[in-house]
Amino acid sequence: MIDTIKIGVLRWHHILNPSDADLQYLTDNFHFHPLDIEDCRSDYNQRPKIDIYDDYYFIILHFPYFDKINKFVRTREVKIFWGEDYIITIGRSHWVVAEMFSEFKAKEERKEEIEVGTSDTLLYLILEKLMKETRMIIKKIGDNVESINRYLFSRRAERIIEKISVTRKNIILLNTIFKPQIPLFGKFESGGIDGYAENMEDYWGNILDYHKNILDMVEDYAEIIEGLARTFDSLQANKTNEIIKILTLISSILLPLTFIAGLYGMNVNLPFQSDGRSFLIIMGAMVIIAITMFLYFKTRKWL
Repeated sequence: MIDTIKIGVLRWHHILNPSDADLQYLTDNFHFHPLDIEDCRSDYNQRPKIDIYDDYYFIILHFPYFDKINKFVRTREVKIFWGEDYIITIGRSHWVVAEMFSEFKAKEERKEEIEVGTSDTLLYLILEKLMKETRMIIKKIGDNVESINRYLFSRRAERIIEKISVTRKNIILLNTIFKPQIPLFGKFESGGIDGYAENMEDYWGNILDYHKNILDMVEDYAEIIEGLARTFDSLQANKTNEIIKILTLISSILLPLTFIAGLYGMNVNLPFQSDGRSFLIIMGAMVIIAITMFLYFKTRKWL
């Protein structure tokens, strides 16, 4: 179903789940390129791009969102047809786009004024809101990085390992989302995309600044989480070495005692075997050996 908002001569069409009839309507009334229609039909994520035509632009962008448990970052496509007097958002777009459309729809029903004059302005507002929401997501990931830093030296190793793994996965995904879009957003400010309204360079420059700021934040958090991960690995390796050292020293102490116990357990004639005090003598010798080895280890500062 095609839902539409009228803002003066401007139209914002929003198609949540495009059917074949919806796509045919776009083909018949807007004469979009068949390849663009095919991209809208596809359920698979397309590469970010801007296709430039004489009378419209077709834009595919990627933006992140958290899953239902607010743990893992996922990717959502934003597909936009941008013409002189219309904006068409199509497909299972980012929730920010759907929410913004609902807000505008409510204003239209209340007959409130919507301060949008051109399709360029509407596109800018959509991109700006997506960028702001993305910054909130990255700030939340930054809070997770700070939490890892705070609890790095605690004894909750399993939780720290899980947090580091989840955060690294999210940061890697954010890098794969935004790095391919650097030249795409650069086209707006550099004049590679003319648009339909004048004096929009500063606004497109602001979108590019948002994008650069987001990418800088992602790269900073990536460096921090890698450093924390290496520190955590070193701490765990050190703890493991300490445990192995203690177990090795215990084994070293028990080795001669085990030898003596095994020796006197054999069915052969041995010294003190017929003596009634043999048990006490052997136990005393074993205690002396154990204490001597313990003191030796302490003297060498191995304990």
